[in-house]
Amino acid sequence: MFTESRAQDAVAVVLGVVAALSPLWVDTNNNAMWSLIVLGVLIALTGLAQMARAAGATADYAMGVLGVLMFLSPWVMNFDTFSGASWTAWIVGALTVVVAVAALPQVSTRLHTATHH
Repeated sequence: MFTESRAQDAVAVVLGVVAALSPLWVDTNNNAMWSLIVLGVLIALTGLAQMARAAGATADYAMGVLGVLMFLSPWVMNFDTFSGASWTAWIVGALTVVVAVAALPQVSTRLHTATHH
């Protein structure tokens, strides 16, 4: 899935940037705009921290939590009627969780040590 270079960290940065900038091209209300910006920036910063190797597995868990928060934000922050903002939050949130799970040391070790037939 991902290589030893931890490409998932770069993917997380891109996902965070897309979410943070999405209020520029999707209809939002105040709650949607700030949810996308704040959670997007936090996801991008978590990816950057992992790229710099300054953080350990804790950042992977944090990224997963941020992904879940992003996914739930349309309902929690009451912007589920704004379809563009909602779909952005759902897609970015789900992909962030997938990236975070793939980056976990237990999963990463299994992906890189699996025998290929």
